[in-house]
Amino acid sequence: MSTIEITSSNETNAADQKSASKLRVCHLSLTLCTGGLERLLVDFARFHNAAEYELEFVALGEMGAPAEEIQKLGCPVIPFPLTASGKLGRIRQLKEFFLEKNYDLLHTHNAYPHFYGTLAGRLAGIPAIIQTRHGRRFGETFNERLQFALASRLADRVIPVSDDTGTRCRSVGWLNERKVTRIWNGIDVDRFAFSGPAAEMRAITVSRLSPEKDLATMLQAVRLVVDSIPEFELMIVGDGPERAKLEQITTELNLESHVRFLGERNDVPDLLTQAGFYVSSSLTEGISLTLLEAMSVGLPIVATAVGGNPEIVQQPETGLLVPAANASLLAEAICQMCTQPQKWLTMGQSARERVEQHFNVRSMIKDYEILYQQILNLQVK
Repeated sequence: MSTIEITSSNETNAADQKSASKLRVCHLSLTLCTGGLERLLVDFARFHNAAEYELEFVALGEMGAPAEEIQKLGCPVIPFPLTASGKLGRIRQLKEFFLEKNYDLLHTHNAYPHFYGTLAGRLAGIPAIIQTRHGRRFGETFNERLQFALASRLADRVIPVSDDTGTRCRSVGWLNERKVTRIWNGIDVDRFAFSGPAAEMRAITVSRLSPEKDLATMLQAVRLVVDSIPEFELMIVGDGPERAKLEQITTELNLESHVRFLGERNDVPDLLTQAGFYVSSSLTEGISLTLLEAMSVGLPIVATAVGGNPEIVQQPETGLLVPAANASLLAEAICQMCTQPQKWLTMGQSARERVEQHFNVRSMIKDYEILYQQILNLQVK
């Protein structure tokens, strides 16, 4: 038996026969719908080392466009809803699935797949298991903390996407430094090519229209900005459950001629080139892909100092950071940005350089693949 093989079940999946030299990796997520986590999974499918790794993507819940894109890239996508009753039943159900698939490494994403996947994976004898924690919003109840701590002790490594998230992982899961390895998220810098800021008094935000993005505060800030700078405009790209509420707030604040809701778009790189700078009002973040995409295009940033944002935005070289949920301070920062358009290009160039150096998705995936090998090598010593 090779150093990475495990005893298979009586039923051998045909995929196991494809290449003895390739490591079989399962990415386990809750959904494969539109979202930052799911966009990263698409990038794993697009940029992984296909000569060494054979990837499969398993979703425990809803499927969507990212699943279709992953399939087009040649990686199997498997819907696997946990239909058994009770936690033990769901763990057993997933364990039987893993026994049939004979994976070398299980890579779980966020809390629900972490708990069920890690416990089932250990029972199935998967040699290596890692968990990526994509944000800091977890472990709010004692039961959630207990489940995270248990699964994290059984996993070989917990990978937060930011230093801020890493601090929370260690706190929530009672984990030591050796268990936690931070790998920053990355984006495709070729897709988001540098163009620099537009010479327009216009900002853009790309966001799911949901409560944690706090776009209501952004609209209140825009009202204050427009009172001082009447030509200011904001483009809002994205959709979500709060769209109707936000459109109503826009009307109430008499901002219809200053704020445009563009909905879900497939041309985000082009839209970013139409703005002078980027704005975010989030209450919480891991490593924001939309911030990285805006910086890659060459936009200065105005954002809230939450989660991993201070790890991305360097003040004053690449942008400005303000406290969350404060319309007045956000408006002040936007006005400050509007009054110094002569600095936008230099700030945008610095932003692009920072993304290229630290947040390139190809480097991110290479870091994960190096970690895969390190963990698998440890298992056989």
